[in-house]
Amino acid sequence: MTPTVRFFWIVSLLWLPLSFFWLGTATQWTLIPSALWSEASALISFVLAVAFVAIGLHDLYFSESNLRRNYPVFANLRYLFETIRPEIRQYFIASNLEEAPFNREARDLIYRRAKNLNDTLPFGTENDLMSDGYLTVFHSIKATVVPEDKSRVLFGGPQCIKPYSASLLNISGMSFGALSANAISALNKAAAIGKFAHNTGEGSISDYHRAWGGDLIWQVGTGYFGCRNLDGSFNDQAFAKNALTEPVKMIEIKISQGAKPSHGGVLPGAKVTEEIARIRLVEVGKTVTSPANHPEFDTPGGLLDFVKRLRELSGGKPTGFKLCIGRKSEFMSIVKAMLVSGIYPDFITVDGAEGGTGAAPVEFSNRLGLPCLEATYFVHQVLVGAGLREHIRIISAGKTASGFDMLSKIAVGADTVNAARSMMLALGCVQSKSCNTNKCPTGIATQDPVRGKAVDIDDKSKRVANYHRGTVHAFLEMCGALGYDSPDMLRPCDLFQRVGKDLKHFDQIFSPLSAGQLLTTSIPDAYAEDWQRASADSF
Repeated sequence: MTPTVRFFWIVSLLWLPLSFFWLGTATQWTLIPSALWSEASALISFVLAVAFVAIGLHDLYFSESNLRRNYPVFANLRYLFETIRPEIRQYFIASNLEEAPFNREARDLIYRRAKNLNDTLPFGTENDLMSDGYLTVFHSIKATVVPEDKSRVLFGGPQCIKPYSASLLNISGMSFGALSANAISALNKAAAIGKFAHNTGEGSISDYHRAWGGDLIWQVGTGYFGCRNLDGSFNDQAFAKNALTEPVKMIEIKISQGAKPSHGGVLPGAKVTEEIARIRLVEVGKTVTSPANHPEFDTPGGLLDFVKRLRELSGGKPTGFKLCIGRKSEFMSIVKAMLVSGIYPDFITVDGAEGGTGAAPVEFSNRLGLPCLEATYFVHQVLVGAGLREHIRIISAGKTASGFDMLSKIAVGADTVNAARSMMLALGCVQSKSCNTNKCPTGIATQDPVRGKAVDIDDKSKRVANYHRGTVHAFLEMCGALGYDSPDMLRPCDLFQRVGKDLKHFDQIFSPLSAGQLLTTSIPDAYAEDWQRASADSF
C-alpha cells in the first residue's frame, strides 16, 4: 500500500469519530455559516468514510499482510509507526552516546565545527571511563604548541617522481552516483578552500570532481571506471588521459573496502544515464558488473606490477592501494612480493571493517574484516618488521569524527587519515540511513535531481572546510597536550585501551615488531604462522 493511500486511511480513522462531534460544536466558534459548514463536513466525512471502507475491504480480501487481513485498516497503524521508528528513536529516545555508527555527541561536534560554533563540552564527559574497550591518552605536564606547518605529510617513495604534500585529514572515496552532483561539487570546493585531498571513489572522475580545482586522489576499482574497454578490461590510454591531468595528485587501486570486502557490485542499466556512461566509459542503459577481484592481476607480484604500471602511466605520481585487512597472510604475501621485486607502493590505505558510505550486505558489513585501529597497527608493524616502513606511507580510512579519532589512528601507525561519513555530516547529512534508497532527505546520497538541489554548494563547501580545519586543529592541540611538537612523535604506546580493570597501551595488547624482525629467525608468535604461510607468488 502506497504512503498516499495510507495517509487517507489515517485521516479517515481520525476524522470519522470526530467529524460528528465537530458538526455540533463548530458553529459555536467558526465564522462560516452553520449550514455551509455542516454540508462541507458531511461531504468530507462521506469521502473519508468511503476511503476507510475501501481500504478495509482491500486489506481484508487482497492484502499480502497477515496482520492487515486479520485487522483491516487498524493494522496499518503498526506499519505507520514502524516507518517512523528510526526518527522517533533518534530525536526522542536515544541518548547522546547510544546511536551508531555516529552517536549524537559525535554528530553535534561535526555540525558545530562545520558551522564555526562553540564546540566545547559543558559539565563533564558523559562517557563511561571505566567501560571495557575505552580509549584514552595520557597528557604531559610539559604541554607544548604544535606548529600548523606540521599538518602536512609528503607522499612519494623512492620510485615516485612527483611527490604530493597531503593534509593530515582528507576526504575518503565517495563516487558520483553514490553522492549527488551538488554534494560532490561541494566536497571538491571544500578541498580547494582547505587545501586537502578529495578521493573520487571508484566511479571515476566526474565533471563535479573537477568543478572547483580541489586536489584529487583517483581511485581505480575492479570495474576500471573511466579507464576501461567496453569488455571491462583496463585501458592504458584512457587511464593516462585522466591521470595526467593537473587536479589528479595520487592514484589509489581499490582492492577491497571495509563496508563489503571481497564483494563485487552491480550498476543496474536503469541507472546508467548518458552522463554516467560518459564518465565511467560504459554503455548507456546496460547493466555493469564490478567483479570482486581485479581482472588485471591475481597474484601479489601482479598487484605490484600494476602499481608500477599506473605510476608510470600517471607520469610518476604517488600510487598505492586500498584494502580492508582479512587474512593476514595475504597482506604479508604482498609484503614478501615487495621484498622480492623491489617494487614499492607509495602508500597503503587501510580501511576498517566498521564500514563506510557504501551500501553492503548485512553479513559482509557485520562479520568480515579487521577493525580500523587493529588493522592499521598490523599493517604498520608488518612494514616495520619487513624493513619497508620508511618507503611507504599509511592512510587510515576508518570511522573518524574528532581530533582524537585522528590521533588514535596516527598513534598506531597511520601517516594521514581519510574520512567519508563525517564529511557527509558536515554537508548536512542527518544519518537517516537511506543512502541505498535514492531518497536521501538531505539530497546528499541520491541521484534524484530535485532532492540533490537541496545541497547549496557555496554554503556546504564552507562548512566542510570549517569542519576539516577545526578537527585538524583539535588534533594538533591534543598532540601538544601529550608534550609532542610534531605528530611524528606519536607511538602505539601512547594510546591506551581499558581491558577489564586495567589500562593497556597497544604495544601491550598486541605484539610490536622491531625494524627488520620478520627477516630474522626471532619472529613473535603473533606473526610467525601467517608469515610462514605467506607467499610472494600467490595469495
